[in-house]
Amino acid sequence: MLLLFETSAGYALFKVLKPDKINSPTLWESFQTAEKASSVVKLKSFAPYGSTTEAVVAATSIIESTLDKGLKKFLKKHIKDDSGEELAVADLKLGGLIKEKLDIQCVYNDSIMELIRGVRTQMESLIGSDTETGGLKSMQLGLSHSLSRYKLKFSADKVDIMIVQAIGLLDDLDKEINIYAMRVREWYGWHFPEMAKILNDNMFYARCVLRMGMRINCKNCDFSDILADEAVESTLKKTAETSMGTEISEMDLLNIKSLCDQVIALSEYRLQLFDYLKNRMAAIAPNLTLMVGELVGARLIAHSGSLINLSKHPASTIQILGAEKALFRALKTKTDTPKYGLIYHASLIGQAAPKNKGKISRVLAAKTALAIRVDALGDNDGPTIGYDNKLKVEARIRQLEGGQKATMAVHGSANGGPAKYDATAARALAPPKYNTSTDMQIDSAASAKKEKKDKKDKKRAREEDEEAVVEEEKTAKKSKKDKKRDAEDEAEEAGAGTEDKKKKKKKDKSERD
Repeated sequence: MLLLFETSAGYALFKVLKPDKINSPTLWESFQTAEKASSVVKLKSFAPYGSTTEAVVAATSIIESTLDKGLKKFLKKHIKDDSGEELAVADLKLGGLIKEKLDIQCVYNDSIMELIRGVRTQMESLIGSDTETGGLKSMQLGLSHSLSRYKLKFSADKVDIMIVQAIGLLDDLDKEINIYAMRVREWYGWHFPEMAKILNDNMFYARCVLRMGMRINCKNCDFSDILADEAVESTLKKTAETSMGTEISEMDLLNIKSLCDQVIALSEYRLQLFDYLKNRMAAIAPNLTLMVGELVGARLIAHSGSLINLSKHPASTIQILGAEKALFRALKTKTDTPKYGLIYHASLIGQAAPKNKGKISRVLAAKTALAIRVDALGDNDGPTIGYDNKLKVEARIRQLEGGQKATMAVHGSANGGPAKYDATAARALAPPKYNTSTDMQIDSAASAKKEKKDKKDKKRAREEDEEAVVEEEKTAKKSKKDKKRDAEDEAEEAGAGTEDKKKKKKKDKSERD
């Protein structure tokens, strides 16, 4: 019986000297020392790997239970067809393939696995002079790292954790620069308050403060290398002569200049960090970068934690990523949910009209989700589907704006990217609005007859309504007249009764007299 044993250095074929001991429950005792192990098995042949790539291929084929070409050649060379020897293997599927393709009887059971475990404990002594003791461990370590990289498709250039740290630092730098720059303006503004309205850029402001120091030195300083506009420079010098600021000491100016140095240094470092982030994004997520830009893409990756995690999100999640508070508040209050999150700052959404931003964000999120999955799981170094997806989003923008559809042309190089969308040109190319007066009328005679009949019916109904209203008015007037007549009659009767009473009283009085 022969034993096939795979190591990190190569394939080993052992001759089992005592096959009857394999089924023994005390087999493990035979491998407690190197001398006892050599009495059970003996190395027949060893085929070392030629390179790390060959070792990774062989290890992958063993893991996937496939027959490698190197193993097939090794077994054909050392096991003859007519020998009738059995081959003990550690994988049942691999044994079936060897038996099918090489016609070698293979054995696999629990006793064989116990034998392989014993060989593994005394592997260095059994292989002997073919490999060095220290070299075998280093081969194991190297093969494990290479196999892990192969399985994870790991590349040193594709470490998305660097993007997460870079975009976080970039946001922190923006906050710090704004705070420092505002402090410089407020501090130096006591000495030269008019300068803040003349120079809006923080870098220009800090450089000019460093150049002139006190405002009385402004007229003797040359700002041409800082300020490109001569009109701004002349305005600054004229204003410095008539400034209403207070005087400051040299110690105050020294501290202000020190703060200006910090602003300039942080601003220059921010530019370097942004260039680094652009290069990282182009290497790790080229399709995502093409769709939404470096900053938005980096913020999406940082919000998810990694590019792999971001690729697991559906398009609907990517669309509102970053607007979680607004989403849950809308669900709680039963109001409209947000239409976009971090993806709102993408240039394609900025090109759309306000009423179409929600639709374009949904389209862009769907295409961006595909681009992210290609970047995370693909092997391409440059953008592949990014160009087509961007053109489709731009075509959708043109369609919503009322323009003509864009041509789906594929650009092969990064330099020949798609042209920027122009909303004014799209509106100019828009077709005229639909005019209902130009519609053709089929069977005009029948439609005219029907229309005439409808008019008569409406007129008759209107006349009947008018007659009913007139009759109601007449009835109301008649009832009013009757009421008035009754009231007059009652009043007359009442008046006649009072006169009779008066006459009777007078008559009675006269009779008494």
